[in-house]
Amino acid sequence: MRDTAFGFGAVALLICGGALAARTAWEGACRHPAAVLPVAALGTAFLLLRHLRRTRRRPRGGPGPLSEAVRELFDPPQELFDPPQELLGPPPGEVARTAVLTAPEPVEAEEEAEVEEEEAADYAALDADAFEDAIAALCERDGCTDVRVVGGAGDLGADVLATAPDGRRLVVQCKCYGPGTKVGSQDLQRFGGTCYAVHEAELAVCVTTSEYTAPALDYAQQCAILCLDGEELAAWSEGSAPPPWQTDDGL
Repeated sequence: MRDTAFGFGAVALLICGGALAARTAWEGACRHPAAVLPVAALGTAFLLLRHLRRTRRRPRGGPGPLSEAVRELFDPPQELFDPPQELLGPPPGEVARTAVLTAPEPVEAEEEAEVEEEEAADYAALDADAFEDAIAALCERDGCTDVRVVGGAGDLGADVLATAPDGRRLVVQCKCYGPGTKVGSQDLQRFGGTCYAVHEAELAVCVTTSEYTAPALDYAQQCAILCLDGEELAAWSEGSAPPPWQTDDGL
């Protein structure tokens, strides 16, 4: 940096000194034309001698301060014109890395729901109390209100009480029997004797995990008791059949 400043100063001094010398020489030539040739010869000889001395001092091929200053002025560093490496991309031979996101595996919610539905539809595996709770949950799921489980000792034949969506009072008798045990006429007679007179039912329903005997179905038809066996219960639970109060017999 110091050599560069010195070079620029030398250039300025040479320009100013040359201009002053040229002016003085011009004025002298105008006054004394005969003295111009000797002065010009002496000046040329002085410049040649000085140039030879500087050439001997400086190693061959080595630039001086003035040459370095002129070179920096007209030949700026290449870094000013080189674009950033980010714009040029990765160097040759290197591959740009890109992030690869792995999509999460979809949750098989439908399969889980089907498994849960199958497990919940196995009403035959429930005990009497759990079966009554399951029927009450079905009634509430399909729009019934004021759903209550009242089964137990002294229930007088009613296990679930509710209000149907159309406003009718619903009384349900639950019979959780095994495949080899059918609901007989005596079971329905006990329920028929209390569902209307005691519980003031407007819709009486008997639900079982098994089947009904023929005399039981005859009695139920005479007393307007709607009976659902195991297959009809499964269809109601799965949604493939309407709830009892929306069937043709229940309307």
